[in-house]
Amino acid sequence: MSRIGNKPINVPEGVEVKLNENHITVKGPKGTLEKDLHKNITVTLEGNVIHVTRPNDEAENRSLHGLTRTLINNMIEGVVNEFKKELEINGVGYRAQKKGNQLVMNLGYSHPVEMDPPEGITFDLADANHITVKGIDKELVGQTAAVIRTKRPPEVYRGKGIKYATEHIRRKEGKSGKK
Repeated sequence: MSRIGNKPINVPEGVEVKLNENHITVKGPKGTLEKDLHKNITVTLEGNVIHVTRPNDEAENRSLHGLTRTLINNMIEGVVNEFKKELEINGVGYRAQKKGNQLVMNLGYSHPVEMDPPEGITFDLADANHITVKGIDKELVGQTAAVIRTKRPPEVYRGKGIKYATEHIRRKEGKSGKK
């Protein structure tokens, strides 16, 4: 029995949901999202409530049940409130700046690292060391933040690099030297 999959999804005012067999379109104040759903999962819209059901208790259908419900809920939440991920840049001389929509980062390499945002994603800079990735698609926001982090992952000895704002880096002790 899926606790998450059985929960109904309430559609808030200002959000329009269209179901077309295994395709869902969610339109809201921030934008529009579309997704193809798995053929085994049935999604029904009754008034302002969405129900997700599965045909039987096979392992694949059980795992898809809660996943589908969560994906639809994230789509609805994304078109109402944008998702965001915050990143921090640590290190002497490491900084970020915006040129138009593009994000330009100096990360200790011989060249600046430039990134164009994917469609639907925006970069905000609170200062030179804090990047905020915003968008309505939760998966794309997380993926973009992960790609930025891979440009210079955090280093465990000095703590230099790009990390998530909520991430804690376990620091290692360096060489202890001669005794």
